[in-house]
Amino acid sequence: MFNMFNKNIKLICALLVLSYAVYEFTEGNVGNGIMFTLLSSIFIFLYFKNEFILLSFLKLRKQDFDGAKKWLDKIKNPATTLTKKQQGYYNYLNGIMVSQTNMNEAEKYFKNAISFGLSMDHDLAMAKLNLAGIAFSKRRKQEANTLLSEAQKLDKRGMLSDQIKMMKQQMKKASIPNQHYGSPTSARQGRRSRR
Repeated sequence: MFNMFNKNIKLICALLVLSYAVYEFTEGNVGNGIMFTLLSSIFIFLYFKNEFILLSFLKLRKQDFDGAKKWLDKIKNPATTLTKKQQGYYNYLNGIMVSQTNMNEAEKYFKNAISFGLSMDHDLAMAKLNLAGIAFSKRRKQEANTLLSEAQKLDKRGMLSDQIKMMKQQMKKASIPNQHYGSPTSARQGRRSRR
């Protein structure tokens, strides 16, 4: 319901309700004052943490991609509805959801997420790790290496260490030239020369 409002309207509502709470306290109605203070804190919370993004995160944790997409699609105009960090998470979640089906779109979303900003280092590391994977699949090895090392630095708790390790191994395998090429022909030439 609150998401229908512009993010600034949520803040105005919070200030109005808080002002009324102060009025109730001055009138001696402590119970009403506490109730309106709590109500204003809901508006403040929803200003900084968008309800649809939170619900989308919950669905993603349960691997329900369709459910997560459904909640995100309720945000019709991210530029006016969301704060800068929320726009970061809006792009981040969209990036995760399309990363399996559309690499180009996922790359655009993850780059937007990083430019808007993400509050958690772990989320930023995850976005960079995904971008490293995309860059590597597009044969931009130097960019992939840079992003991977940035992701490793941000992953202070080691929550992505397995994925980072796996990607490093894949990149190493791809950079090793295949030794099998040329060996069958050289063996044949050796046989011919003996004849």
